[in-house]
Amino acid sequence: MTKRSPWQRTHTCGELGLPDEGKDTGVNGWIENHRHHGQIVFLDLRDRYGVTQVVVDQDAAGTAPGTFELVRRLGAEDVISVAGRVRARGSNVNKNRSTGEIEVVALAVTVLGEAETPPFEILDKAEANEELRMQYRYLDLRRRPLQEALMKRARFVTAVRNYLQGQRFIDIETPILTKSTPEGARDYLVPSRVHPGKFFALPQSPQIFKQLCMVGGLDRYYQIARCFRDEDLRADRQPEFTQIDLEMAFVEEHDVLDVVEGMMVHSMREGFGIDLPQPFPRFDFAEAMDKYGCDKPDLRFGMLLVDCTDLAGRSDFKVFAGAVAAGGIVKGLCAEGAADKYSRKGIDELTAFVTGLGARGLAWAKVTAAGLEGSLAKFYEGDKGRELCARMGAKPGDLLLFVADEQKVVHRALGDLRLKVGSQLGLRDPKVFRCCWVLNFPMFEWNDEKARWQFAHNPFSAPVDWSIQDFSVDTANLRSRAYDFVMNGWELGSGSIRIHRPELQAKVFDFLGIGKEQQRANFGFLLDAYRYGGPPHGGIALGVDRVVTLALGREGIRDVIAFPKTAMAFDLMAEAPSPVGDEQLKELSIATTVKKPG
Repeated sequence: MTKRSPWQRTHTCGELGLPDEGKDTGVNGWIENHRHHGQIVFLDLRDRYGVTQVVVDQDAAGTAPGTFELVRRLGAEDVISVAGRVRARGSNVNKNRSTGEIEVVALAVTVLGEAETPPFEILDKAEANEELRMQYRYLDLRRRPLQEALMKRARFVTAVRNYLQGQRFIDIETPILTKSTPEGARDYLVPSRVHPGKFFALPQSPQIFKQLCMVGGLDRYYQIARCFRDEDLRADRQPEFTQIDLEMAFVEEHDVLDVVEGMMVHSMREGFGIDLPQPFPRFDFAEAMDKYGCDKPDLRFGMLLVDCTDLAGRSDFKVFAGAVAAGGIVKGLCAEGAADKYSRKGIDELTAFVTGLGARGLAWAKVTAAGLEGSLAKFYEGDKGRELCARMGAKPGDLLLFVADEQKVVHRALGDLRLKVGSQLGLRDPKVFRCCWVLNFPMFEWNDEKARWQFAHNPFSAPVDWSIQDFSVDTANLRSRAYDFVMNGWELGSGSIRIHRPELQAKVFDFLGIGKEQQRANFGFLLDAYRYGGPPHGGIALGVDRVVTLALGREGIRDVIAFPKTAMAFDLMAEAPSPVGDEQLKELSIATTVKKPG
């Protein structure tokens, strides 16, 4: 057996307790803080397992010569090894620590690494600004909340692996250097030195390769995959991210959904101690839009959208009647018991909120025992008012909010308003978790900027109707076999049953304006593979960063990534991306049009 060096630890800073009293021990770590009391110095020694109090007594028997003088000059974040003896703290217990019943009386201290004064104090509650902490991320990583996030993330991913292994999935790595294909976002390109003028692309997802695994007979694939997308910049988006990627052959939607549901229940429990209620409700896309105004419904509270178009069409209220006459709809939501919680100023703020989303305004009423009060009151008196309240399921004390406009505007405005009011009323408890599935998404969506149809999910999603001959007929109403996994109003995963017939896949490409030559150039190997027998298959990809952020109730995904980038896709610590030398560019046969400073 290899001999342990004298300075190496026998215990971590989180495992000693009263049963260890009297034992000799060795602990290693960083000095979190130090307190001088005359002939005694107290140190709080920290590693990722916890904190142990160390006592250095100048007069303690057996203490190595010079130990007290050495410890007195040490500072925060110095790395030390302490050899000592475990002693009970008696009545002076620190109940906030797992090691709070004991302390280690130091007999010898070895300095393993001295630290300069850090640019910010390393505290559990971060006080330094985020940019400074990202610049010195290796110091920020010492904070317990960030370490806890990374450890729980690791447990979650391990649980995912274990579950999928038990379901006969194979962990298969797919290429990082691959071919540029138009899958949505821009590719990150990597120039080839060996093949001048040609480029690899970093994968936006393993989409095509996992489908090829199905063609190859590997009927249950998964991967904890790194993905790269050069997307438009946004506060909570990273250019590189991690997803749980899986694909299954010879399946229908319910097979994929059942596996993922079981995986998430198991892994959320193992990784975070969260029990997800089952079964996960499954909504048709149209139903989700109708009830929640969005395709990622938050099920932690009710307050569903209610269609009142027929009642509005008979109303004397010109805003309602005019919207219906123009082919629009009128919908509302009922905020239970909220009538007294919103003043006129509060309602004006809600009105400004929906107008910012494109709505023309917000009609409202407070329900009382005597009838309605508010902007709708004079138009809904007597039986009309009672009929409206019955439709909305309203009772005295409730607040009714309505939007009248074209369907798209109404759903967007009321869908976001529902979430806003739900948050204001404390109905979106971050410690409560509710999941659902949304199925049968539109096959295509209209791009106003480019004035053409584009795929809604990805170009490999199969249509609900396999026999379709012409995608240009009734395009807006065509549905795909695509589905999303949603938790607490966050879309955490997206997938579909795939097209496995080459002639149908070619038709989709044709409709999207991807010509034959481009099809061959970008997807030729996939289309060729299907010619040799492609099985029916489907899969999904779930964002690990998003799952962990939501499970831990953190502010954003940078709080659960070890080395994140800024919202401008820049690494402040490594100062990347960075310029490269002319010689490197010459080797790669490329040049830059960006002028060098000076």
